[in-house]
Amino acid sequence: MEFLDVSGLTKRYGGIVALSGANFSARRGEVHALLGENGAGKSTLIQILAGAVRHDGGTIAVDGRPYAPSNPDQAAATGIAAVFQELSLIPDLTVEQNIWFRRETLSPLRMVRRGEMRKRTLALFEKYRFPDIPPEQEVRRLTLAERQIVEIAKGLAANPSILILDEATSALPAREAEWLLGLTRQLASENKLVIFISHRMAEVRNIADRLTIFRNGTTVAAHDARAVSDDEIVSQMLGRKLDRLYPERIATATDKIALRVREFSAGKRVHNISFDLREGEVLGIGGLQGHGQRELFQGLFGSTRSRGSIELWGKSASIRNPRQALIGRDGLALVPEDRRGQGILLTKSVRENLTISVIKRFSRFGLLDRRKEQDLVQEMVDFLRIKTSTPEQLAGTLSGGNQQKVIFGKMLLTEARILLLYDPTRGVDVGTKGEIFQLMRDLAAKGYSILFYSSDLPELVHVADRVIVMRNGEMVATLEGEANSEEGILRAAVFDTMAA
Repeated sequence: MEFLDVSGLTKRYGGIVALSGANFSARRGEVHALLGENGAGKSTLIQILAGAVRHDGGTIAVDGRPYAPSNPDQAAATGIAAVFQELSLIPDLTVEQNIWFRRETLSPLRMVRRGEMRKRTLALFEKYRFPDIPPEQEVRRLTLAERQIVEIAKGLAANPSILILDEATSALPAREAEWLLGLTRQLASENKLVIFISHRMAEVRNIADRLTIFRNGTTVAAHDARAVSDDEIVSQMLGRKLDRLYPERIATATDKIALRVREFSAGKRVHNISFDLREGEVLGIGGLQGHGQRELFQGLFGSTRSRGSIELWGKSASIRNPRQALIGRDGLALVPEDRRGQGILLTKSVRENLTISVIKRFSRFGLLDRRKEQDLVQEMVDFLRIKTSTPEQLAGTLSGGNQQKVIFGKMLLTEARILLLYDPTRGVDVGTKGEIFQLMRDLAAKGYSILFYSSDLPELVHVADRVIVMRNGEMVATLEGEANSEEGILRAAVFDTMAA
């Protein structure tokens, strides 16, 4: 018997149809994967289930009873918890305060019993073998991966019968991602329903019992996970066959050095790194997640304190803040790790997000040239194929993949020719991934120089011309040609060998 049954669900946002007669059903004791491109309707469905959004039509039943939540509290009371890709933690509170927020243990005088809250936190961590994160640590001091783990703990704290995981592994290092996949199977064995959203097919294959595919706001198909091939899944997601995920890698690098880095250290984790990035080159940064890659990118962009020598196009540069990095064609631009926290303003329009870094280009004597701005914005929307009803649509209403395209557009409008791309396909569907990879190669062919970090080894192997491997904040190998392989990257990341 289906524990969760969704029938004919519809949802509109003005003229935009987010769901159109969508159907979805799932059972207790299973991991059910929900697949589809960004914008296919997955996020809208889970927001409705979690009580964050109200549907316009259709019915939902949980355990045979009608279900129509008007807020997250009603969803929680029904036993539904969602862990969204974009985090909801309060930075100034501790780990345990976030986990038990609005569910604190109170004394008769309505005072929080901190000792009891600590016991509950440690019991929760022990039951599900959580990675070691101090309960008393402020969330603002945690890495993105650690914050994702706290978000998962927050979802489990209510002991839900239905847990929704929305791209929950996308921010996690390999070991923690493996832990979470094991956790989903543990929860299924406890007769809970886990709805699992991921764009990583290997994860879906690893844990899913069944899967449902969405496209254009409606249900395309539902399958036993073992009864359908990867090619069939991708074709049903896209409505067409994907010719190739990775574009042909044509050598476009010249002998001209765009970025020269010598004896570079950043933050507390990056030590004495030296490398050259050539004009027209895609240079990959690999290694196990959390070994200084993020600090390297932040240091180069000026958002983390650094020391060492940087040259841009043969000229010495001092970059102490992002403003000094964004100096036009000779500068650097960044696609950051945390899309919503660092890359996009959710309550601003697509237009405002695209032009916020280059507003001076459209102003003279304090007056904006709206026509010039609108023309350039529309050109970028068309170039990147951003799915938006109008450039005035709020960025927060776009799918994750289209938000990432807006960030790319903002970066390109700076006209910087050195691009720092930090895990740019994290949480992005397979179709948009292909578009991003092709864009990277096209930009390289036009003379852009790209420093590219990915937590997905195949992306580095198939997209980058060379790969620098980092371990413990140091550069331990540079791989190219046949040496640039998944095995080569992993071997260099783990073992004390040096390749050149």
